[in-house]
Amino acid sequence: MTFDSAQVLRLAHDTLDIEAAAVLGLKGRLGDDFVHAVSLLLAVDGRVVVMGMGKSGHVGRKLAATLASTGTPAFFVHPAEASHGDLGMIQRGDAVLAISNSGEVDELTVLLPLVKRLGVPLVAMTGHTGSTLARHADVVLDSGVAKEACPLNLAPTASTTAQLALGDALAVALLDARGFRTEDFARSHPGGALGRRLLTRVLDIMRRGDDVPRVTPAASFSELMREMTRKGLGASAVADAEGGVLGIFTDGDLRRLVETGRDLRALTAGDVMRGQPRTIRDDALAAEAAKLMEQHRITVLLAVDADGRLAGALNSNDLMRAKVI
Repeated sequence: MTFDSAQVLRLAHDTLDIEAAAVLGLKGRLGDDFVHAVSLLLAVDGRVVVMGMGKSGHVGRKLAATLASTGTPAFFVHPAEASHGDLGMIQRGDAVLAISNSGEVDELTVLLPLVKRLGVPLVAMTGHTGSTLARHADVVLDSGVAKEACPLNLAPTASTTAQLALGDALAVALLDARGFRTEDFARSHPGGALGRRLLTRVLDIMRRGDDVPRVTPAASFSELMREMTRKGLGASAVADAEGGVLGIFTDGDLRRLVETGRDLRALTAGDVMRGQPRTIRDDALAAEAAKLMEQHRITVLLAVDADGRLAGALNSNDLMRAKVI
């Protein structure tokens, strides 16, 4: 067999073109049926049971996981296993989302009368709207494609890509209709980097109490330097007796001040501080602190409580240790 690199690239380009066209072709077919499907699934008191055979089954597993992680309780049931006991996993109050390009898969069609007998609403995602699956469904989502990306027009390629995209569209529409928020998403993704970004708050990682460098505006310059050295944050807050944040002084400010040649011994913290520093609420997400630091090119942030009083401080190293950045 001769390896033809030009042929390899041509087929890759063709595949992407065909699959892109298949996905874009779905837009013109989205209408009342799609809205009806969203409305039906939104009204379900139980769970969305996703079913599919072969490659459609793999798509179904992914879609069930996407639905479950975005506020719509869902799980996947293999049609062949359903015929041997797993059909008992479907209960009144659930809805079934059945995926089949042909709509004629035996393992799936044999279940349809039983699903209907349970009184469970059925949403079909199929490439053939006149199929057995479509005829039994309460709502039909047309996922048909003009052709597969496979040169033989046999292997499910463009059709499964269309199913994935249409399933994602369904999940996103349901997510929005449920008012699903970032906080809700975080609760279903507690692990890994995503969980850390969505769950970790400033108060979880900030320095607090005696670990926060702070002086009053009347403190001498030498007192300010000692406080910064002891606490090792690279900065010190300047605050009043009640904890109101008045300013900040950083290592960068020190370098710039030294370059002026002023007599540092005669200065106070109030003389050298930068007023109205960037602050962040202590209950904000740590990811927001990282974004604020990057946006303003700073490495230290002061954290304040709901009343605006100094509650803590953090720097970019604190964020890195918490694996937020």
